[in-house]
Amino acid sequence: MRILLAAIALTVLLAVAPRQAQAADAPLSYAGKTALVTGSTDGLGRELALALAADGAHVIVHGRNAQRGQAVVDEITRSGKGSARFIAADFSSLQATRDFADTIARDYPRLDLLVNNAGIAFNNAPRRSANEDGYELQFVVNYLAGWILVNRLLPNLEAAAPSRIVNISSGAAAAIDFDDVMLEKPGAHHRGYAQSKLAQAMMTTQLAPAFAGRGVTMISLHPATLMDTTMVKGIGIPARTTVAEGRDHVMGLITAPTLQPGAFYLEGKPVSPMDPQAGDAQARARLVALSAELTGVP
Repeated sequence: MRILLAAIALTVLLAVAPRQAQAADAPLSYAGKTALVTGSTDGLGRELALALAADGAHVIVHGRNAQRGQAVVDEITRSGKGSARFIAADFSSLQATRDFADTIARDYPRLDLLVNNAGIAFNNAPRRSANEDGYELQFVVNYLAGWILVNRLLPNLEAAAPSRIVNISSGAAAAIDFDDVMLEKPGAHHRGYAQSKLAQAMMTTQLAPAFAGRGVTMISLHPATLMDTTMVKGIGIPARTTVAEGRDHVMGLITAPTLQPGAFYLEGKPVSPMDPQAGDAQARARLVALSAELTGVP
């Protein structure tokens, strides 16, 4: 009898084991989970919001324009899959970003996914652009806003662990000049976009180990080169890829069974960011200290 029972047990284990292995390798589902996608009223962010909702997620849609934000929410509602809520915030203002983070923290004690997608580019601008604090605008919107969110919302992400932060960075990269971070020297403003995107990758690498210890996996990535977005059209550069290509790449990482914390992903694989400063631990630590000082968010 014991031999028979043992044989039956072994048969059951052999039958279940392949299914367990398959489940471990299966893409993550966000059904019933909560995701915040910044800059999701247009372009890549909008497509990510729709894709996450189609998977059954509750998506927090963010942008500046309430009409466009509500249009995304209405589209998700009509689809009958997932759910959505729009919360407006102008990320050019650090105070508005802190207030936005506080609203999310209060209303969503558990946050499963944060996608820092909101961004601007002034590559061909004739002069430097600054916010109300005098800070270079691309550095504020593309980088410091994300710094505020990942740090202010870390307890909410930890409450939903295992959870993820996906920072939409870029293959564009320019080393940070710590003597002129706000690009006030003549001609320096042309480096603004690439500097802000390298800062995203550097922050990710620097903070990810501590975040991982709290059950939050954070990565940065290059979605696709010159997608046909409003931002790319606005700077007058011909598109080379589509938003759909970028969406599929980013969703592939959002739902990947495993990710390498702190890595910068290109075409689905971890690679080194395009500027060697990203590998300088002292520069990363200096950036972290500066970010806390500028935002008031440690």
